Amino acid sequence: MVKVIICVLVMISSIHCTKNSMKYRIYETSASGNKMTSIQLPVEVKASNKISINTSKHKQTIVGFGGSFTESSCHLLQQMDDINRDDILNAYFSEEGAAYSLNRTHINSCDFSLSHYSYSETEDPTLSNFSIDHDKKEIIPTILQAQKISKDGFRLIASPWTAPPWMKDNNNWVGGKLLPKYNDTWALYFSKYLESYKNEGIAFWGITVENEPMGNGNNWESMHFSPSEMTDFVVEHLKPKLTQNGWQKVKILGFDQNRLDLPHWVDTMYQNEKSLASFDGTAIHWYESTFDFFPDQLNYAHQKAPEKLLIQTEACIDAEIPAWQNDKWYWSQEATDWGYEWASADKKYLHPKYIPVYRYANDIINCLNHYVNGWIDWNMVLDRQGGPNWFKNWCVAPVIVDTATQEIYYTPLYYVMAHFSKFIRPEAKILEHTIDTNDILVVSAINSDSSIAVVVFNPDHQQKVVQIDLDSKIFYTKISGQAIQTLMFNK
Repeated sequence: MVKVIICVLVMISSIHCTKNSMKYRIYETSASGNKMTSIQLPVEVKASNKISINTSKHKQTIVGFGGSFTESSCHLLQQMDDINRDDILNAYFSEEGAAYSLNRTHINSCDFSLSHYSYSETEDPTLSNFSIDHDKKEIIPTILQAQKISKDGFRLIASPWTAPPWMKDNNNWVGGKLLPKYNDTWALYFSKYLESYKNEGIAFWGITVENEPMGNGNNWESMHFSPSEMTDFVVEHLKPKLTQNGWQKVKILGFDQNRLDLPHWVDTMYQNEKSLASFDGTAIHWYESTFDFFPDQLNYAHQKAPEKLLIQTEACIDAEIPAWQNDKWYWSQEATDWGYEWASADKKYLHPKYIPVYRYANDIINCLNHYVNGWIDWNMVLDRQGGPNWFKNWCVAPVIVDTATQEIYYTPLYYVMAHFSKFIRPEAKILEHTIDTNDILVVSAINSDSSIAVVVFNPDHQQKVVQIDLDSKIFYTKISGQAIQTLMFNK
């Protein structure tokens, strides 16, 4: 039982008041041991850096932040006793916890499943035998439990890794393409999935057309689309079928792979009025690099269609067995990703060793400052091996569990995610800012209740005092070395 995790998030923090009557609270997570800890300001301060924020200059609207209900995560949660499972779900979904607001799950199996499965195992063009009974064992119960805990509710995205093998040209779970004769059947599959989940009390905000349509090296479940093939499928089959069956409000997100290739995809997806109307936005991943967030590609996609969504749907510390009860590792430059060993020679430079906390903080802040509307982590819970994963594709999650001993480890990544999800709420607007240094990163947002969240990341080992000019009102914070802070302003 680890109620301390929740208590940390709801502890009474120091409220700093200024003569302009604005109140603000400061929360910090740091390599020195702070975990969403309230921070007191020094009596006298002399700022080393300055941030200026204009609350009247709004950028994109936030959809939310969260993680993924993989079968692996749901299986582990259902192996925990009632008290520990509730602790984890409260830590993620309660108002006192991280208050996740945008989450993802998979249609059919993925690598973070216990085995291969689909909802139509044998050839059946009419899908008369379609059934989500497999998901009723652990995925659906977990989502329903999370829904009960979430005060404001959360949005949910579903993504397929592959169609059932019988619909594909290679009759295999891995690789291959959808046979043209099954275009309508596969579109119907999405509709039946949405209907079946609705009958279980779960509504979807959006879908992606295909997870990683460019492939994953033929390792686990996949199905390939070119940009034109995906666009044609959406325009001619998926969008009409969903509209016909009453799912026209469900968002359709194209692409769903690494940002480097984003411009080529949006050029095709948004090539004419009909295709532009068929997509609600694009989904993106971060696995192309351990440090580059590809700002030019994000800016290009936004400029191509400013009204369309950009949703980061997957990110994780991949190709690693989790460090257990070792916070120091998450603040150290020890992690490697898939590309450290396997990237081609011309792209090897994109995959150096990195600091896990830094990668999360850097990517989320920079994504938000370059028009991304939502940011979703991958598995919410994994075991000490980094699974279960049928392909043995071990990864790290913000929460690691040992089901045998019923122990729970909330890694520093959990707290980093909470710095955003808890304080930058759905419908918030990202604000424009200026900063006089490259030594720290910042993003700010104004929520619908007029509260303002300012997230500051200091990757330097030295403590910094920062002046924040908020509509010409001056505030200060002292941020530890190797730390992330959220400042919450309320009038």
